[in-house]
Amino acid sequence: MDDKTQPVVRTVEGAVAGRWRAGMAEFRGIPYAQPPVGDLRFAAPVPVSPWEGTRQATEFGPLPPQSGPVQVESAHETDWLTLNVATPDPGAAGLPVLVWLPGGGYVISVNSDPSYDPTLLCAAGLVVVSVNYRVGVEGFALIDGAPANRGFLDQIAALEWVQRNISRFGGDPARVCVAGQSAGAGSVASLLVTAQGLFQRAIAHSVPGAFVLPSLAKQVTAALANGEDLRNVDPWQLAERLTAFNASLSGQRDRWGPMAQIGAGVCPVLDENSLPQTPWSALSNGVDLFVGHTRDEFRLFSVMAGRVGTFTADDAQRALDLFAPSPDGYRDGYPDASPEELMETVYSDALFRMPSQQLAEVNALAGGRSYLFELCLSAPVLGACHSLDVCLAFGTLDSPVGRQVFGEMPGATTLQASEELRSAWVSFAATGDPGWAAYRPSQRLTRVLDVESKTVPYPEETSRKIWEQHTPVPFSPPA
Repeated sequence: MDDKTQPVVRTVEGAVAGRWRAGMAEFRGIPYAQPPVGDLRFAAPVPVSPWEGTRQATEFGPLPPQSGPVQVESAHETDWLTLNVATPDPGAAGLPVLVWLPGGGYVISVNSDPSYDPTLLCAAGLVVVSVNYRVGVEGFALIDGAPANRGFLDQIAALEWVQRNISRFGGDPARVCVAGQSAGAGSVASLLVTAQGLFQRAIAHSVPGAFVLPSLAKQVTAALANGEDLRNVDPWQLAERLTAFNASLSGQRDRWGPMAQIGAGVCPVLDENSLPQTPWSALSNGVDLFVGHTRDEFRLFSVMAGRVGTFTADDAQRALDLFAPSPDGYRDGYPDASPEELMETVYSDALFRMPSQQLAEVNALAGGRSYLFELCLSAPVLGACHSLDVCLAFGTLDSPVGRQVFGEMPGATTLQASEELRSAWVSFAATGDPGWAAYRPSQRLTRVLDVESKTVPYPEETSRKIWEQHTPVPFSPPA
């Protein structure tokens, strides 16, 4: 299984040599499909060709083309479809497996982010797999002659790799938990419909409600192409083009509708072959599901935009008009809210909170076991914002993001919340039970993670009632 200097595992495709680190065997940059370039660009993932000898697996694979503030040193490399495996013991058998799908608005996928360091999860007995998949135009733009939602197809290919190979790393292919946050959670929600059988449990933090109808997706592709054949545009240049397009959306609400308000030109497409309906409509067979959101989801975006304290009554009205199923319901339900508080509540609900709560509901109604949480632990300025839970769950408070959010010396309450959330993940991945009462539509019990955590009826009941008959509506061309 291993030699004196490197752990070596023989996968179905060939042998890989990793490294020992922090008490675990770590294998990085293992290809699970061929590079999607040349004739394979915009195609469904193709199985990787077997190799002779032993492949070194000590360095992360290159990032897929993506938008946003991601520094890329080797954009010329094309082996984008890789995954990492960390195991407490490659010679073990039957260990629970957690497969992590990084988030990033469907335009970023960085499985090498230090926030996702698997050390503490491995120390607790999990085999951790982290996946890079196609994002942005490469992964989700609707292109004539190409399958839709190629990023989801990549994820399915990675899960198939796990089924073939994870027992060789000590993992149990019958105890696989797929997990993600934000776009990663949206991926998990979609996989609940399209890939059941490849995993047994699912963790979804801050599930986004962003999906798009083909009619609007085609218009976006045409705007991005600007008369060119996208197959002839360099992938990284195309990613830059998408970044500029997203930045321009806010000034074109009449043309792009709600999509413009959130600055997301590319997201999963409702497609008859890959995803005919949203997960909230299509989920019919429930699973063990650990799902939740933060209390102040939208605060992160307010801070990033430098707008905290500047939102007006007009901003609140625009949010109500674009996203609220019942504007009067919000004004009646939150009569004392300032315009900024009302706007943040609407955005938090529409983008993440209600899609997450409703996924717990439909999964329970479909016969699954749902466990719902809300993170209320606050960070300075950011409150209990979007993404705050990632470093807590992985226990990576000393990562660059962790230090930026929680400081160089996190307080006892932060450490306690991190321990509780991480322990809940480990317990759920291993047994299907995070350690608190399940969510049932009759009670809606929810674990509130805070300075003093407690299990109570769903704390955002006012918003839940407003959205009770309204699951997320896919983006469509404005009337």
